[in-house]
Amino acid sequence: MHPSRRLERRAELIALLGEWPDLDRSRPPEGERVFEDDSLIPGAVVEHWRLDLNGLEPVPAYVCRPAAAAAAAAAAAPALRPGILYNHYHGGDYGNGKNELIAVPRDPLLQTPPYGGVLAARGWISLAIDHWAFGERRRGAMGNTEQAIAKRMLWDGRSLWGMMVWDSLRALDWLAARSDVDASRLGTMGLSMGSTMAWWLAAIDPRLRACVDFCCATDFEALMADDGLDRHGIYYYTPGLLRHGFTAGENAAPPAPRAPRCGKRGVGRRPPPRTPPPFLHTLRVFPNAVRNLLIILMLFDYVIGNEVRNLAVGCRLSCVVLILTKV
Repeated sequence: MHPSRRLERRAELIALLGEWPDLDRSRPPEGERVFEDDSLIPGAVVEHWRLDLNGLEPVPAYVCRPAAAAAAAAAAAPALRPGILYNHYHGGDYGNGKNELIAVPRDPLLQTPPYGGVLAARGWISLAIDHWAFGERRRGAMGNTEQAIAKRMLWDGRSLWGMMVWDSLRALDWLAARSDVDASRLGTMGLSMGSTMAWWLAAIDPRLRACVDFCCATDFEALMADDGLDRHGIYYYTPGLLRHGFTAGENAAPPAPRAPRCGKRGVGRRPPPRTPPPFLHTLRVFPNAVRNLLIILMLFDYVIGNEVRNLAVGCRLSCVVLILTKV
């Protein structure tokens, strides 16, 4: 795909997300630090923030950064640190949200210890927000449930996923503007719904140098063929996506020219039978992306082994990490 055409498709993809708040993205969002705590994760400090990302309701967020002792131990670490936007999963656990970054998970699908401490131990700074209807936003300005919020947003000419993407982009703006973050080394990651958010953000925002997505690159056509649309929440469905010819592979294709390194483990529960690799489209569009590609396949339920997790957090932020899912 020619670079100009890729930019056109990116703009087309953004337009499908519905109306976004009429806010100036050239200025980073404002935020209020609620508290910070160095006792929750050994070697890390957790900051609790309320961010003004959308002008509609405050967005609670956690930042996890290396503690002073950990920072001193990493003598080779630069003064400015890589920043990671961590996207939480869905799992029907509306109380989870941003806690996934710092708390021992209740769901065995999630990783122990949580990623906040793992990333901080490498000298990285991570940020996680509560998305609409999750965590501290279960009782918000737009409604009290995911379904109610989605319906209200449709009336307003918006989509739930579009507003989730907006909040994530603005969270990335805020992260990049922090005085301790190297804005040239930004990445994003997540599992399941967080995985979907990660590759959407990588498709939209060229600032992201790394994208690690676990367990959610559903092939749209295969999902429909297997009568599996109810396996995803309402957030997943963007109006007009198929009509405009987008596939899961193409959505992930824009980041592919950024010299990808790839690790993957896990497929969603009950993958549709005969599901083709959806991201092979990416490799067809950008054949050079195959270079330095590492693919680890596992055909069970969501399981992220420590060796794959180490691969994910071990990537250098000079390259994009594209995680392929489902075979």
